[in-house]
Amino acid sequence: MHQSSNSSTLPKLSRRTLLKLLGVGIPGAILGYSRFNKPQPSVYQQDSLSLPFRLSKPKSVVVIGAGLAGLACAYELSQRGFQVTLLERSPNLGGKIASWIIQVGSETFKMEHGFHGFFPHYYNLNSIIKELNITNNFKSLDFYSVVFKDSFYQPENFYPSHSAFPWNIIDLGIWSSNRFQWGINLLKLSHWQVFQAITGVQIPKTFERFDSLSVTEWVEKGFPQGLYDLYFLPFAKSSLNSPDVLSVGELLQFFHFYFFGNPEGLAFNGTTDDMGTSLVQPMVKAIKNNGGQVINEATVSKLIENHNKIIALTFYQGNSQTDVPFWVKRNNYLSNNQITYYGSSDRVFIANSNDQEAISLTCTHQGCTVNRQTDGTFLCPCHGALYDQQGKLLQGPAKRDLPHYKIQQKKDKSVQLVGAYSISSAETKTLEADYYVIATDVPGTKQLWKLIQGNINPKTTQQIETLAIADPFAVGRFWFDRDFEWKHSDFTSLSGYQLTDSITLYHHIQNQFIEWSKRTGGSVVELHAYCYKEKDFPTQDSLLITFEKELYEIIPDLAQANCLHRELVNQNNFSGYPPNSYKNRPKTTTKINNLFLAGDWVKMPFPCGLMERAVSSGLLAANEILHKEGLQRRTLLTVTPEGLLKI
Repeated sequence: MHQSSNSSTLPKLSRRTLLKLLGVGIPGAILGYSRFNKPQPSVYQQDSLSLPFRLSKPKSVVVIGAGLAGLACAYELSQRGFQVTLLERSPNLGGKIASWIIQVGSETFKMEHGFHGFFPHYYNLNSIIKELNITNNFKSLDFYSVVFKDSFYQPENFYPSHSAFPWNIIDLGIWSSNRFQWGINLLKLSHWQVFQAITGVQIPKTFERFDSLSVTEWVEKGFPQGLYDLYFLPFAKSSLNSPDVLSVGELLQFFHFYFFGNPEGLAFNGTTDDMGTSLVQPMVKAIKNNGGQVINEATVSKLIENHNKIIALTFYQGNSQTDVPFWVKRNNYLSNNQITYYGSSDRVFIANSNDQEAISLTCTHQGCTVNRQTDGTFLCPCHGALYDQQGKLLQGPAKRDLPHYKIQQKKDKSVQLVGAYSISSAETKTLEADYYVIATDVPGTKQLWKLIQGNINPKTTQQIETLAIADPFAVGRFWFDRDFEWKHSDFTSLSGYQLTDSITLYHHIQNQFIEWSKRTGGSVVELHAYCYKEKDFPTQDSLLITFEKELYEIIPDLAQANCLHRELVNQNNFSGYPPNSYKNRPKTTTKINNLFLAGDWVKMPFPCGLMERAVSSGLLAANEILHKEGLQRRTLLTVTPEGLLKI
């Protein structure tokens, strides 16, 4: 009775009022949950049935390419009972995370292709790291900085986060000392369209809308200037593609993966030792422990197709030349009326006077491009190896002459080269397998595709032939006899320099350099140029000179130090993502029933980037093979697949 009389005095809620309250309350509850509860990764692919995990009968796979994509594919299939053979053309396994030994004075170190950050939302890569029980091989860098040259922008710092959009962006606004320089005006139509695009990513709809534009073209249509300067420009370049040749669709996917769909924040791990020791060797060991075979310095010479299947391939080992013809373009930046050069970066050739033969200018010591001197000799700018006019070694540290190639054909300012010394049939080996995976970089994939003998689908051939290569990439690493003060992160992105895009303090990260620094008081510093224009830096000598000049601008204290040693890594083999390339990008499967593709150039069905993209592509290829054999596929994870403001 008493309760009844109290309830009669409460105000009555109309249906419309109740719906309004629910309309406010439900989104509020969702936002509150996303603020205080760490969002979980999204599952891309998961079998609904419980299927066998391992093979019940023998099956074999050949994986070509021991970069991250090939290693991930070979690792997963070896775990499932497949007899895996992994072929790698280089003497060093790991592709772009390979390591090799260098000499610095009386000491040896492990050198790499450059620093790589291991982000917490690299769910598929990190799951392999956990399975290998090597999490101790990685250390947190705690935070991540972006520093701007000669600018009114203050340095940006990024930290770990455990909130989904929009809270991760609110956190960014709280952390950012440039929050009032973002320049966003959502009452301005062009700014609202930008905001909607970057927070509403959908694959493939985003590509259908934006893949025809380059980032530079998009920005010119009305982009908040501060937002571009502070975040989009430095991070667009960290995709290893220059904004003038990068698809907006790819950039939006990239930003969704790293920012708007990522609840983990942008702090990341580095390896405690070189990446070969920390990651590649444990993966190779696991493959071998499962009965797999790993063959390096293996050059594939032929893939044989019959009745829509690859039935065998042939390869040879150990010869630095190749009897497989390949094409290289004339280098107009180096060539003149007297001398003709072909190729670029770390793969340059010089033609002889009668244009019948070419000499490789790749130093046989550690792969730098040698420079032609006024007397006709060739000098390595990295370590001083000297060769005569015919490429014969005059002084070390190299131990072999420069390789010679015959010019077989000429077409459209390109030449077809083949090794001057043929490979005998006795040196060639044949492999037969049930499945084959091509997991090389773009130049390697194009070359391998031309080696397929048999009937191949013209559409796939066209897709492979039109794969793009990004602008060249360079790394300069320097050893100094003194240390210096540095208030930013141990890996810091830089913006506004002519060449340099980032700096890494190795003597704060990797054990070998930490120990050396403690003993000597010295420092080891690395600069990256993610996607420089070859016309601006046509030689490796110009790269080294500019790197050193900008290093002293970044850290003035080092101008008074002694540079004890320097290393240059220069490549032109990173995947390009230009406008109008998404639709034509090849998928994991091919029209050849037992041939699959893996690499960061493959069309990916979910958001991912850089190392995670390579690993995920390798696991996708493995999953296709597992599916054909009726086995449980590996569960693949990603960030939230779509943006909150999708339309």
